[in-house]
Amino acid sequence: MPNSTLQSARSAKNDEFYTQYDDIQREMEAYLEYNPNVFREKVVYCNCDDPFESNFFRYFVLNFKKLGLKQLITTSYKPSPVANTQLELFGDDKSLTKTKGRPKVTANKFIINEVHDIDGDGEFNLKDVARQLRDNKHNEWTPLEEDGDFRKEECINLLTQSDIVVTNPPFSLFREYVTQLVKYGKKFAIIGNLNAITYKEIFPLIKENKLWLGPTITSGDREFEVPKTVIDMDKFTGEIREGRYYQKVVGVRWYTTIDHGRRHQPLPLMTMDENLKYSKHKEIKGKKAYDKYDNYDAIEVPFTDSIPKEYIGLIGVPISFLDKYNPDQFEIIGSFNNGIHGEEVGATKVEIEINGKVSLWNGPVICKKPLYKRIIIRHKRIKK
Repeated sequence: MPNSTLQSARSAKNDEFYTQYDDIQREMEAYLEYNPNVFREKVVYCNCDDPFESNFFRYFVLNFKKLGLKQLITTSYKPSPVANTQLELFGDDKSLTKTKGRPKVTANKFIINEVHDIDGDGEFNLKDVARQLRDNKHNEWTPLEEDGDFRKEECINLLTQSDIVVTNPPFSLFREYVTQLVKYGKKFAIIGNLNAITYKEIFPLIKENKLWLGPTITSGDREFEVPKTVIDMDKFTGEIREGRYYQKVVGVRWYTTIDHGRRHQPLPLMTMDENLKYSKHKEIKGKKAYDKYDNYDAIEVPFTDSIPKEYIGLIGVPISFLDKYNPDQFEIIGSFNNGIHGEEVGATKVEIEINGKVSLWNGPVICKKPLYKRIIIRHKRIKK
């Protein structure tokens, strides 16, 4: 499906998309495989997560000892449609006693310092967490004084106490969210849209090797749970399972500053002649040469696996190239897009026709036809 769901979220400022537990677990385990101590003695902060619903909180609290965490901090946002509505803490624990009536909706702060089997049943689970929070034993569950917005002083103070931030931040505030994390020098692993690569606040960080894509989501779509209270049922295209609403979203990626093994794996490539003869892509196989841009001295390579391994010049690739980007193998020169990013790589403005109207364009153009956003790269060890 097209990425209309994310776009609608930006327009309506509706950011209630809950990440699935399996997606979080796979990503964190990839970091642990590369560095088993990545979370040890660290304070993890999930600052866009209502613990009543958040799988980020669920993952880190259930794996608190395994990861060797020093502390887990979770804060929620006051307008959340699920805040304080699931009194058993998580819907799976049927054994906890429910209180009567609907509690006052507040933004919450959970601070976990210690976890253990509190009820003596031989295992640690969410029931133990709930009891520890209720009894205030070594952990803290209190309302926030403000609304839980990550930009508020109360949440910033908690951010300064943390080492690593892991969450699914508001789609509509992604630029501002990343800017804050960088300002305070925090490591992070967060979920965002693939198109965020081209944002002026994001791309320079990627170019300077200060931010990269995570290892586990590289194509296809991902399913998020969405509260019924924010769904327009006339436009809902997802699935309903056991009374919960799930929506698939395309173009989702992890953005991270935590190192992982995939970004150090060289991309296997063929020569230019081999690609022209044997490529699996009809856009390349059988051609006499790679296309070149009308307005910039670089070749167009529409598929990452078709980058010629011996080419010493500049290469234009789709933004999805960053799924396989190895900073030891390639150098990023700039982003190639109409406007400021096109000017960044020094592209010439050319006249093109769009919907019957002639316009000046300094993004990628081949045979007077504009292309989608590109990134300009070159091989790191092959230079003129």
